[in-house]
Amino acid sequence: MSALRRVLCLSGSLRRVSSNTAALRAAQQLAPLNWALTVYGGLGALPLFNPDDENEHLPASVQELREAVGRSDALLIACPEYAHGVPGAFKNLLDWLVGSLEFPAKPVLLINASARGSHHAQDALCEILRTMSARLLSPEPLSVLLPGSGCSAEQVLADPERCLELRTVLGCLCAGLDACVARAP
Repeated sequence: MSALRRVLCLSGSLRRVSSNTAALRAAQQLAPLNWALTVYGGLGALPLFNPDDENEHLPASVQELREAVGRSDALLIACPEYAHGVPGAFKNLLDWLVGSLEFPAKPVLLINASARGSHHAQDALCEILRTMSARLLSPEPLSVLLPGSGCSAEQVLADPERCLELRTVLGCLCAGLDACVARAP
């Protein structure tokens, strides 16, 4: 049996019923047995980014986020688009990771869960992550076409096409991590 793979799943949505969070929770259920996918639930608890707080006393919620990123082998991100951009709360999360030692060169895979084919936020997110020195495992987000109004993980898992899309995402994540391990010194 191969080594345990730890993947931190980050949803860019604060909605109680979020398609993006549902996609990540469904991916948890579809992941191979030797994978541990954890959906991060602290997005709304992060304080607004302030560089002064980074230098003086790091807030506990930020420290917990950074430690979770540090423990993970990869990040799986599903982020909605608001007004053609990355939602402010998720950009805030990323801002807290910019100065961290845990993030650079972290393998990252993006899911686009919009049935409407949104791309503005996804394009911006790719640019932000490249600037932050992420190791993007795919040049563009992989599609898992979910309704924009929200759905549950159970609804996602009940749809064979969505399960196939999520298995494709997990396969890309696995291949990307294997390639990262093969390139490691």
